[in-house]
Amino acid sequence: MYRRILGGLATVAAMAATVLVVTGSPANAAGTGTGYLHTSGNKIVDSTGATVRLTGINWFGMETDNKTFHGLWANNPWKSQLDLMANLGYNTIRVPFSDDALKPGAQATSVNTYSNPDLIGLSPLQILDKVVDYAGQKGMRIILDRHRPTSAGQTALWYTSGVPESTWISDWKSLAQHYAGNTTVIGADLHNEPHADGTNPNATGSCWGCGDESRDWRLAAERAGNAILSVQPNWLIFVEGVSCPSGGLSNVWDNDTSNDEDCGWWGGNLTKAGQYPVRLNVANRLVYSPHEYATSVYHQAWFDDPSYPANMPAIWDKYWGYLYKQNIAPIMVGEFGTTLASNIDKIWLQELMKYMGSGVNGMSFTYWSWNPNSGDTGGILKDDWATVDQAKQSIISPYLIPPTGGNPTPPVSPSASPSVSPSASPSVSPSVSPSASPSASPSASPSSPGGKTCTATYKVVNQYPGGFQGEVTVKAGSSAISGWTVKWAFPNGQSISQLWSGTLSASGSNVTVTNLAYNGALGAGASTTFGFNGSWSGTNGVPSPVSCTAS
Repeated sequence: MYRRILGGLATVAAMAATVLVVTGSPANAAGTGTGYLHTSGNKIVDSTGATVRLTGINWFGMETDNKTFHGLWANNPWKSQLDLMANLGYNTIRVPFSDDALKPGAQATSVNTYSNPDLIGLSPLQILDKVVDYAGQKGMRIILDRHRPTSAGQTALWYTSGVPESTWISDWKSLAQHYAGNTTVIGADLHNEPHADGTNPNATGSCWGCGDESRDWRLAAERAGNAILSVQPNWLIFVEGVSCPSGGLSNVWDNDTSNDEDCGWWGGNLTKAGQYPVRLNVANRLVYSPHEYATSVYHQAWFDDPSYPANMPAIWDKYWGYLYKQNIAPIMVGEFGTTLASNIDKIWLQELMKYMGSGVNGMSFTYWSWNPNSGDTGGILKDDWATVDQAKQSIISPYLIPPTGGNPTPPVSPSASPSVSPSASPSVSPSVSPSASPSASPSASPSSPGGKTCTATYKVVNQYPGGFQGEVTVKAGSSAISGWTVKWAFPNGQSISQLWSGTLSASGSNVTVTNLAYNGALGAGASTTFGFNGSWSGTNGVPSPVSCTAS
């Protein structure tokens, strides 16, 4: 299965890949837990043994010609995007990459010089380091996904003539060593969507359990997984399925059904994993990671079943759910997504979320995608890279477990600077140096009806001629709150053109922002942020006071 990735402000065009069983009553971890993660039966647990559920999102781009996250060309800075991810409840980021992005001299392109000046001149790996560091500060986790051998496109096998298996494994070991000791990075999704190629009986694609070392994805996953664990025994190893277990496509024209088989989504068929499990040298590290999609990607026959959607749980059971239900291994659905253009797809997403379960004991997942420029799914963000698609988010939100706190790990060692200056890379904005951002407003003001209090702290995170981006952090006082309202008056005629993670009401210079449904309830001392893009002329003074009223 191929998925189109649409160009945004930058010039980009690429192909992307695109029940609950309770076995006991272990403790449940807040957010993503503490320390490195491992497995216990069908659960992922933290270093204390508490159950952890990864409820994440895919942020792609590093696997394309840009060699870094898409959306860095947008006006919404990268840190604000991460803030929004966390505020929405996504606790994990799956990061697709290609081996091209890891080559010496690799250059990241299409980085906005206004909104992301701190990323200019950095290599793809150095940008990834910054994302890992900031995500860790927010208590989020990172899964690295080797999405394709090169930025040219998907491959049926995990290697090509230009990128042999030895390079694949060497690059994985290098990444594992690079992030050694950093508990934000929790594991390796070994290769994205291995799938069938060639027509049976002359299969040339990835099989499962066929025994041919050049095509058996299960054996390859063992070789790569064990190589990674030899240098980083604390990582989880995420193994996707295939499409057809034989590695070949059925010949529907030969009137011979003996060589036909039941195939699923690329990466989504784990029917043989029970019989032929992946064997790793370090116990409790294996997570199976299928992919699942709706009609906006491809109209599978099961969507036309008269019993739809009642037929879907049995289909999911067959392809991958049985591994979870039989307590064989955890499931982390690595990709699933839709444009929601049809009611069939809306029902599919609702039913899949229910199937994966609610609360910390549900199956883990990373939704595809954060990016709006996935051609046949769209994203959680709309085309401005700031506005949330509430139709999708409202379905997913009840199943999200927000990150809490941070993982106190040392920063990763700096990666080597590219040998070629990236200044030649295209940038979506004129190369005017951004002016220094004013410091955070000290005028946060608590208000306390009914004993509930909150504070609001205003700061400018990015400023350029005529425009700026602001951020307000709302923090609950000594008691939990169920909602908040923030107010201020701009001192110099500034105005807001766009706001996210809150509801805006403005009249002249007076601004009122109230919480959304997902970020109003805050525990004692907990905080959330909302952000906005604005315009200014002459002076961009910080408003004072900035009041917060709790409910």
